[in-house]
Amino acid sequence: MFDMLVGSTLSALATGAGAVPILFLSRSLTHKWRDILLAFTAGIMMAASMLGLIPEALSSGTFFSLAIGLCIGVFTLTFLENIVPHIDLTHTKSGMKMDQKSLLVLAAITLHNIPEGLSVGVSYASGEQSHIGDLIALAIGFQNAPEGLLVALFLFNQHISKGKAFFMATGTGLIELVASVIGFYLTAVVQSLVPYGLAFAAGAMLFIIYKELIPESHGDGNEKSSTYAFIIGLLVMVFLIETF
Repeated sequence: MFDMLVGSTLSALATGAGAVPILFLSRSLTHKWRDILLAFTAGIMMAASMLGLIPEALSSGTFFSLAIGLCIGVFTLTFLENIVPHIDLTHTKSGMKMDQKSLLVLAAITLHNIPEGLSVGVSYASGEQSHIGDLIALAIGFQNAPEGLLVALFLFNQHISKGKAFFMATGTGLIELVASVIGFYLTAVVQSLVPYGLAFAAGAMLFIIYKELIPESHGDGNEKSSTYAFIIGLLVMVFLIETF
């Protein structure tokens, strides 16, 4: 329980850590660097899903529990996308007014963080002898940091002060801590849910990777540099898994 609280808290606060540079920037990042950050985190999450969550789900369950849980994770993210209009943070060029769209952006990002928090909580509930929780918390933290920066940049571009943009971006990640506790207790109380929960987390992460991160990292003609960043991110996570 203590490890879960520490891991999920650090993972959630990574959103705020990623938003720190907004306090020192005089202008927004270029599309190229934002695309590189997105692709790098996609590689981190891909390795965590394929080499962490999915093998753990198979070892604690069956292929059918993996398939069912993974599909539920994908369908859950699909449902969230259907009820919350998608807003492309990195490639928005329509000049949206802050007073009309800011709350919608923050709500979308907050809801997007719920399955990530569940992923961390479920991963820690998979067993005391497993380091899967630490790995997933680390992977989500890597994903949260550039996301926090992008949210803060978006708000800054909407003429919000740097301080307010920082705190609002940090707030979007705090929901992960609540979701982590819920995910942990659901699977800790009912152990048979562990493989389904791990597979759910993998499905949610794979959906985010393919539906959100990779397409957005290829939206401005930076495919080659984004591809390299994806591979580097994947190798970084593989190295961390092997080190653990």
